Amino acid sequence: MKALVLKEYNRFSYEQVPDPRPAAGEVLIRVAACGICGSDVHGMDGSTGRRIPPLIMGHEAAGVIEEMGPGVAGWSTGERVTFDSTIYCGTCWHCRRGEINLCDNRRVLGVSCEEYRRDGAFAELAAVPAHVLYRLPEGITFEQATMVEALSIAAHGVIRLAPRLGDAVVVVGAGMIGLLVVQVLKASGCDPVVAVDVAAERLELARRLGADVGLDPGREEVGARLRELTGGRGADGAVEAVGNTAALRTAVAGVRKGGTLALIGNLSPSVELPLQSVVTREISVNGSCASRGEYPAAIAMIARKAVDVDSLISASAPLGEGAAWFRRLYDKEKGLVKVVLVP
Repeated sequence: MKALVLKEYNRFSYEQVPDPRPAAGEVLIRVAACGICGSDVHGMDGSTGRRIPPLIMGHEAAGVIEEMGPGVAGWSTGERVTFDSTIYCGTCWHCRRGEINLCDNRRVLGVSCEEYRRDGAFAELAAVPAHVLYRLPEGITFEQATMVEALSIAAHGVIRLAPRLGDAVVVVGAGMIGLLVVQVLKASGCDPVVAVDVAAERLELARRLGADVGLDPGREEVGARLRELTGGRGADGAVEAVGNTAALRTAVAGVRKGGTLALIGNLSPSVELPLQSVVTREISVNGSCASRGEYPAAIAMIARKAVDVDSLISASAPLGEGAAWFRRLYDKEKGLVKVVLVP
């Protein structure tokens, strides 16, 4: 099969590689589309330590079942599917509690680190465990289905925030996940939903996708503006979708006393927390990792158009052109949000 292989940091090769074979409990997927995740872009240069070459990256994918390995039941060749990027064991303490995203034996497709290596879906074929598969309704295209993984992460973050109907929520960071969070919050009945970002085009897109207000922290004091919008209190909740100190401080400053903060952003391994503000205003802080069980809801939201993913797909390109698109995303080319590669 042909695959896009990260041969060394910052260097890809589109080349012929051996076809993967489905092991017991696995299925072989003929990949129809695979999105470039921000974690792949950051991993390309070695900065994350989780994309050690050589590696076939890619985990936001959809396709058709080509073949089933021994012991697989309930599936048929030719079915249209997407699959969870998290491979969980199903038997550890966390999995038995339903916390599959916290699995003690967790693996992620398209990741290579010191603990494990698992090739992903920037290829014509990919082998994945049958228990992470989800059927696609006919109304969803393969390109749209590449957004299910990101939407499930956004939905899980909103669940971790646990807003009430009518809550005011601020989303700090209008990148891919932040823009999806905005839409999930609006679909959940939150009002107002405020998006914060330093890029004017991202704020404009956030407003088009449902944000009631867009704020640039470089132009105005976000905390003060949120208090104006909420009778002097501040937002009931905040979702931090960047992962650096500046964004975290903005999120903390934006919530009211007794408010809740959900952290999805994971750009930096550590950040500075304004501890006294969190303690004295009794702010609840919840981490949010990947997703656990939100895939069916994400698929349903896309199918009934409760969430607009088409506006986030900037380009669909042949897999053989993947190296060039990675570079354009790495260079932060204006206007690019999600790029989908098609084998």
